[in-house]
Amino acid sequence: MKKALVTGGAGFIGSNIVDRLLKEKYEVIVIDNEHSDAHENFYWNKNAKNYKYDIRNYNDIEPLFKDVDFVFHLAAESRIQPAINNPIEAVEINVVGTCNVLQASRTHNIKRVIYSSTSAAYGLKNPIPLKETMIKDCLNPYSVSKTSGEELCKMYTDLFGLKTITFRYFNVYGERQPLRGQYAPVIGLFLRQLKNNEPLTIVGDGLQTRDFTYVGDVVEANLAALECIEGFGEIFNIGTGIQINILDLAKIVGGKSIHIDKRIGECRFTQADITKAQNILNWKPKDNLIDWINKNKN
Repeated sequence: MKKALVTGGAGFIGSNIVDRLLKEKYEVIVIDNEHSDAHENFYWNKNAKNYKYDIRNYNDIEPLFKDVDFVFHLAAESRIQPAINNPIEAVEINVVGTCNVLQASRTHNIKRVIYSSTSAAYGLKNPIPLKETMIKDCLNPYSVSKTSGEELCKMYTDLFGLKTITFRYFNVYGERQPLRGQYAPVIGLFLRQLKNNEPLTIVGDGLQTRDFTYVGDVVEANLAALECIEGFGEIFNIGTGIQINILDLAKIVGGKSIHIDKRIGECRFTQADITKAQNILNWKPKDNLIDWINKNKN
């Protein structure tokens, strides 16, 4: 039986990956310290071997990598505004924590490490559609720390021969998405506000666009990365190639809305070029944002 280890495996994307791996008959180890305060629940699968450890503590996590085949590294400070509020913690988790995961993977001869990064790497300087070859334009501690993790992955591939694949996710939504607090991802936030008969809070003018990607499609990309024969040490966009502005998103969700102050450190437009993922991973998104919202807003 193949064995996989998932950091952040009790959170949004990680728990969906864990469930899929178990369905595919993997033995699964989960590391998660329940760090995020955006989740109302954490999603520990009782069929996995679960450890409430912090990836910043190398001596705690390293023994768990023994005899593991594949590592999916999703544990992170994964939101922009909390990282702005506490840059030191964001760097500790996203840089030191990632280095710990990579070093433990190297020590135990892991066959492949799949690293979850962010489209926030592209910032404001790059025109859409965004391509992996474009320059980084990090606007905040979150994107700086996550792209530092990308560089660590590339270095571990180039220097040590550890096979890594890096994914830049574009605004993931879906089942188990975070709902709590003012900094929850916008789709989860809007649906929570609609359910509570509260006005939808639109940041700034609402004309900023996002490429929203369904979590099930993200899971499929992660599994596809186990089969590829090239692209190690490289970056892949995981999005849809379709953008929508936040005003239009609010109309789809429905209900009243209000505008709140623009936030610092956020990009204006995102839209992924997914040609590379299609060609090398044989992956493409399948789910439709509008259909999902209409099914889940009642």
